[in-house]
Amino acid sequence: MNRILAIHASPRADRSHSRRLAEGFLAALPQAQLTRREVGRADLPHVSEGFIAAAFHPQREHRPAELQAELALSEELVNELLAHDLLVISTPMYNFSVPSGLKAWVDQIVRIGRTFDLHLKDGEAEYEPLLKGRKALIVTSRGGAGMGPGGELEWMNHADTWLRVALGFLGIEDVQVIAAEGEEGNPEAFRASYQQAEQALADLAESEWARA
Repeated sequence: MNRILAIHASPRADRSHSRRLAEGFLAALPQAQLTRREVGRADLPHVSEGFIAAAFHPQREHRPAELQAELALSEELVNELLAHDLLVISTPMYNFSVPSGLKAWVDQIVRIGRTFDLHLKDGEAEYEPLLKGRKALIVTSRGGAGMGPGGELEWMNHADTWLRVALGFLGIEDVQVIAAEGEEGNPEAFRASYQQAEQALADLAESEWARA
């Protein structure tokens, strides 16, 4: 049975296109063990000085109690991620990238010694991803059109590429992106794009990728 962690990053509820698309995909996998984590409509804290001091404490297993407290939420989020095989992220693209709530979640789960490690070899830093074998699906909506691969405005899309880099750094390299775009343009064109995304997600739900 697939264990799926769904991260919803839109600050909108039912009006969110990315949220609705992702929920449609999840509904097509009734046998999966599903956990939802809200980061778009929740106040996820950003990284603080205390968080940094705790995360990079030289004795990770013997941090003082006050530093352990700084990492309490991060530990919860990391453990939640580690307990699942498939990550589904629904997010709009805002101002060329992702909403701040999703950035805050990534900052909380990119943790040395937990999701990646760092080794020195001949004085050079070598990074080791610790989440190999997992897969991710990014379900996204974009106000503009032509921002996907090969599109005229692809150069403006720093959301998909940033997420691929962040997840790949942790070892999650099998990443699918399905998008609906053009909400701010022609309504008919956006409706067609949305329907194409729905079909792509339905096909993915029937594939071995979603069920393995």
